[in-house]
Amino acid sequence: MAGDERACYVYGVVADDRPDESVKDLPAVGDPEAPVTLVRQGGQAAVVSEVPVDKPLGTPEDLRTHARVLDHLAAQGSPVLPFRFGTVVRDTAAVADELLAEGHDDFARGLDRLRGLTQLTVRARYEQDAVLREVVTEQPEARRLRDELRGLPEDAGYEQRIELGQLVMDSIAAKRSVDALELDRRLAPYALSSVSEEPASPEGLVNASFLVEDAKRQAFEEAAEELAAHWHGRVRMRLLGPLAPYDFVADATLEGKEGDE
Repeated sequence: MAGDERACYVYGVVADDRPDESVKDLPAVGDPEAPVTLVRQGGQAAVVSEVPVDKPLGTPEDLRTHARVLDHLAAQGSPVLPFRFGTVVRDTAAVADELLAEGHDDFARGLDRLRGLTQLTVRARYEQDAVLREVVTEQPEARRLRDELRGLPEDAGYEQRIELGQLVMDSIAAKRSVDALELDRRLAPYALSSVSEEPASPEGLVNASFLVEDAKRQAFEEAAEELAAHWHGRVRMRLLGPLAPYDFVADATLEGKEGDE
């Protein structure tokens, strides 16, 4: 292929009532100089930009840019159906005549179900020193092992170090289960749906996403602030949003389809 050949990168689908200015000056995946535009068809619009076909996608900056475009659209208050990173179509004609035309009913269903809703994500992680103090305070065996190891050289007490490490990991896992339930108990009443996953880092507590009605967003944020204050010094919480509904877009399209059968 020629080095200057271009294709069409697709970020997601929005309703056709979005003005062209809503995507003006946004960064673009694969080519920072490419304008982000709207391709309109049948009352819907795909958010797109051109990418060079000979340049592989997938850098951290590409991933961040993909999310920035979609989250910018979500913050404007109208529904957006985010596509997975890396969705590339031949050209704008194919976007209109194939992607939008063939997916019209599913896209319409999803946009309708997500209208007036937003995704808010909570990322919670333990303050490591605080949670370790809890373990030592609550677990006599942890105190005993710590005291035995105190003052020993680094290459001594191998078995005790392994035992203490396992005890700490098990204790934090038990705390994680209890605290994740507490977070859900406090925040889920303000959401229509939620999903959560354990974070990969040892000090992570939970990553939880909530689909929240616009009318309940303030109450949700206040509940999150109250929980953060309750856990101050023990757990560090970050509230992200409004975000594009990455974790709920499949349900928005599929559940409505099943209900129509």
